[in-house]
Amino acid sequence: MNITQINFLDINKNEEYINILSKVLEKCFDEENLNDKKLYINIVLTNPQHIKKINKEYRNIDKETDVLSFPMFEKEELEKRKSLNPDILGDIVISIDKVKKQAEEYEHSFERELSYMAVHGFYHLMGYDHIKENDKIIMRQKEENILKKLKILK
Repeated sequence: MNITQINFLDINKNEEYINILSKVLEKCFDEENLNDKKLYINIVLTNPQHIKKINKEYRNIDKETDVLSFPMFEKEELEKRKSLNPDILGDIVISIDKVKKQAEEYEHSFERELSYMAVHGFYHLMGYDHIKENDKIIMRQKEENILKKLKILK
């Protein structure tokens, strides 16, 4: 059984957010055949000021962003450790205000934008990246697959 802990930092607790994130991450674990593992993901939902502070502290980038992921292992380490059942995949930090703004900007529903941030963060924790074009294509296909299977399209 996998555990997703959802925390609210400097924003009000919201059951809708919890429901969306739980459903999306359950599908991510399912699609990656991780249901037989005991994995833990910590999600922090916060405001622009706090995510900017985290971005500066850990990445030396002094600006707000939408989502940050802090994987416990590199992709190669995860592959080697599959039989060892690592307990913690890592942390995902999401700026709810940024999600709302981007949903409007991209003309998506709030559910779609929050779901995308969660899926995007999940695949970073799984060792995927989007710096190189080939890696970006693989990561985007995985992200879109999850959203499509959940019928979260717009």
